[in-house]
Amino acid sequence: MGLFTLSDARAELARLLPVLDEIVRLRADAAELAVGGSALGGLPEFKAAQARLDELMEAVQRTGAELKGFAPLLVDFPSEVDGVPVLLCWLEGDRELNWYHRTDLGFAGRRPL
Repeated sequence: MGLFTLSDARAELARLLPVLDEIVRLRADAAELAVGGSALGGLPEFKAAQARLDELMEAVQRTGAELKGFAPLLVDFPSEVDGVPVLLCWLEGDRELNWYHRTDLGFAGRRPL
């Protein structure tokens, strides 16, 4: 897919936030359903939650964003800062895109934009 500018990545994140929120909710539902004895249902509901999670995660990746973590949810947007390849980094709980890290450093090298 190409690189995201910061403004493009922030706009894409704004569009993705409802999807990401649904992933977080369904992840919790699926965990509860997997244990069994849940008021949410049984195996059919678990399978449905898994299928929906797959759909949502594919939707995120179709944007060109990279889904890097599931618990916690972590999404990276390939970009450049001062000509250096970076990933604009969103972590579950963030409501905006305010972090990045060099591609060779990963999450441990996360810095504020």
